Amino acid sequence: MELRLYLRMLRRSWWLILLTAIIATNVALLADYLAVPMYQTSARFVVSPSSDVISGRDAVSSLATLDKRSIVSTYAEFLNSWRIYQDTVTLLGLSPAMLRDYTHNAVVLPDANILELTVVGPDPELITTLANSIGQRAIGEIQDVYKVYDIRFLDPAVPPTKPFSPNPLRDASLAMVLGIVAGSALAILKEQILAPLDVYRRRRIFDSVSRAFTRRHFNHRVQEQIERSPDGLFSLGLLQLAGLEDLIDTLPQPIVQRVLRHVTDILRRELRGNDIIGRWNDIHFAIMLPSTPGQGAARTLRRVHQALSEPVELEPGGDVLQLEPHIGIVVYYNGDTLQNLSQRLEASVERARRSQDSAAYLMETMDGIPGLKENDRV
Repeated sequence: MELRLYLRMLRRSWWLILLTAIIATNVALLADYLAVPMYQTSARFVVSPSSDVISGRDAVSSLATLDKRSIVSTYAEFLNSWRIYQDTVTLLGLSPAMLRDYTHNAVVLPDANILELTVVGPDPELITTLANSIGQRAIGEIQDVYKVYDIRFLDPAVPPTKPFSPNPLRDASLAMVLGIVAGSALAILKEQILAPLDVYRRRRIFDSVSRAFTRRHFNHRVQEQIERSPDGLFSLGLLQLAGLEDLIDTLPQPIVQRVLRHVTDILRRELRGNDIIGRWNDIHFAIMLPSTPGQGAARTLRRVHQALSEPVELEPGGDVLQLEPHIGIVVYYNGDTLQNLSQRLEASVERARRSQDSAAYLMETMDGIPGLKENDRV
């Protein structure tokens, strides 16, 4: 369930994920374009017992000692020595400022008496000279201290032909992946921040029980219609569910919710897409039919009345409820206000309730003044 929720969040904010990935990729490519190319070279050294000093049984003992790795690790520290590095730089006639972007590091290769010295820097020729010179000087220092074991070049460093960094393809691919991950995190964070606001907004607009508009929002839409087109024409209907009047406070809330949502679904099915449905109060629904005269509204709401007259199951296979719908209708005329339209609506639905022989009761007005002309029953 949570996975589907997160997937919906990501689907809604796909543009944020794409934007973050594009920005990350462009930043990586720009950084690579501005970066100084860096080269890398390595020299390898082999450590072995000295053939001039040790032979026979002592050679076997020396090999056993060499297997303990302490000798090889000690020799690696010679290659990493800062003093040896400084002496090499001085002998080469280089200044520390020239080598600010250069690094060197020696490691012992796994399961072998082999050391590898790696030098990194922007000049391929200079890093090769540094690697071989540091190695040569370290060999001299080691031979002065340790006579039992030899160390010599296995593979001298050679100038690299291509920089190892920057690598635009690798960096752009990695940046895109990281951008997608970061964009997904931002998308989920955005949805979690906006979700409470959206919930609050929906609570102001939609009735949580029936899923129709709230009365406040319905009135707002009616007022907008009046202000946008004061000379226009529209009709309002008020649906009363008399069958719920004595049960609304006693029925379990899930059943009330199911019944009212059933009513909302019927209204949406029978009305046009631009018609507005709102929950007026506990057992009343209000309907606005834009650009619809009274007779047209009466015909439409008669179909609604017929659909709502069918019994509703309170539970699948259980008791049924007769909604007993009554519908009052009023027509807007220039000069009508939201207040007098509301008053006429409530009066019209009471007339519909008393007029048992009509599916919907249309209350007309003359000259914009509320009246009680009831000669139009449908």
